[in-house]
Amino acid sequence: MKRVVAGLSVLLAVIVIAGCAMQKEPDSARPDEPLVNTYWKLTELEGAPVEVVANQREPHFVLHADPARVMGSTGCNRMMGNYRVEEDRLYFSSLATTRMACEQGVHTEQRFLDVLNATDEWRVTGEHLTLLDAQHETLARFKAVHLQ
Repeated sequence: MKRVVAGLSVLLAVIVIAGCAMQKEPDSARPDEPLVNTYWKLTELEGAPVEVVANQREPHFVLHADPARVMGSTGCNRMMGNYRVEEDRLYFSSLATTRMACEQGVHTEQRFLDVLNATDEWRVTGEHLTLLDAQHETLARFKAVHLQ
């Protein structure tokens, strides 16, 4: 009987340890995603959550390293332009979009472009990117998306 109890105790301990090892790490324990070459999905714009319009792309961008180009979508149109990173500073320039007409999402598109043009700083914590203006106020938040 003692062997059965001891065996069950060991088995229970192994199950508990395995379960703990499989738990997801909290965001604070995750390594920070790289700013460049990451798909950043827009989740919050000027303090409001961003909803994806049906049959349209989600607003997002990717900063490509060489050359330093930004490409993405405003939710309605494709977007492209240049960027420059200087430590914790981030500047977008020469932003351009395609000119497709969209019944919905046009207001979000213009606000998104305005935010990119007003961006002065960036911060990545785990899988979240925050863009800030020159007064250190939050302009937008993004989440890293890993394409499969």
